[in-house]
Amino acid sequence: MKTISVAHSPDADDIFMYYAIKMGWVSSDEVTFDNIALDIETLNSEALKNTYDITAISFALYPKIRDEYTLLRTAVSFGEGYGPKLVKRKETKLKKKFKVALSGTHTTNAMLFKIAYPNATIIYKNFLEIEQAVIDGEVDAGVLIHESILNFSDTLVVEREIWDIWKELCQGELPLPLGGMALRRSMPLHRAIVCENTLIKAVDVAHHHQGLLSKMLLERHLVRVDQSTLSTYLGLYANDTSIEMSTLQYTAINKLFEIGYHHGFYDQCIDATTYLIPRDYESLRKG
Repeated sequence: MKTISVAHSPDADDIFMYYAIKMGWVSSDEVTFDNIALDIETLNSEALKNTYDITAISFALYPKIRDEYTLLRTAVSFGEGYGPKLVKRKETKLKKKFKVALSGTHTTNAMLFKIAYPNATIIYKNFLEIEQAVIDGEVDAGVLIHESILNFSDTLVVEREIWDIWKELCQGELPLPLGGMALRRSMPLHRAIVCENTLIKAVDVAHHHQGLLSKMLLERHLVRVDQSTLSTYLGLYANDTSIEMSTLQYTAINKLFEIGYHHGFYDQCIDATTYLIPRDYESLRKG
């Protein structure tokens, strides 16, 4: 049995989508998984170093790691009319060069923010520290992600939704690509297919047993939110669209890559569908 390292974020949707494996509900006869939870900036940084076999990433990072990692079809999070929020203190009026806290250099929200606010002064903080940094006045504003978008201090107000920036840039009705999974290209193809299929099954099982798995996560204090917030959050970011990507989601990812390329973030514009694990390999292998 080959042990595969899987890195994901500690936020509720990533934990939820992976833990059907951790709980033993889904397994493989060929591989075992060893997971680690890290914040999204660390995950993106480690992906640039080719650290983990499988890793959660921000979709905006992918063009920069395409030679080392392939995109997985599962465990994805998209915004559909919602997403990260740019917040400020109620009494604050943002100037042209306002100071803002973002959760990471290579996140999707960071790329879209930089396009919309090219003159802002940016600092990077762990996503758990951003709300307090705004409250304390360390920064003028901050972009909240993960569960923070649901419950934040009533001393703060939303200046702008990252979703609205996305909608303006993509000029259409496409979901906002936030987080996905990538698998190291050096992995043998058969093993890569086994890993992807196992993860697809895990997300599917988790989705169809949301109530039971959520209860177990809450009882084990594996998530930072209460039952009501968890249910709401999973409805946003770990739903039936997370199990396996659709044509619409690939179109959205490609639009993100196109926008990033035209604004100088990437060296070329790529098509996400050409960076997937080839599914016909197994049938050809057995045939």
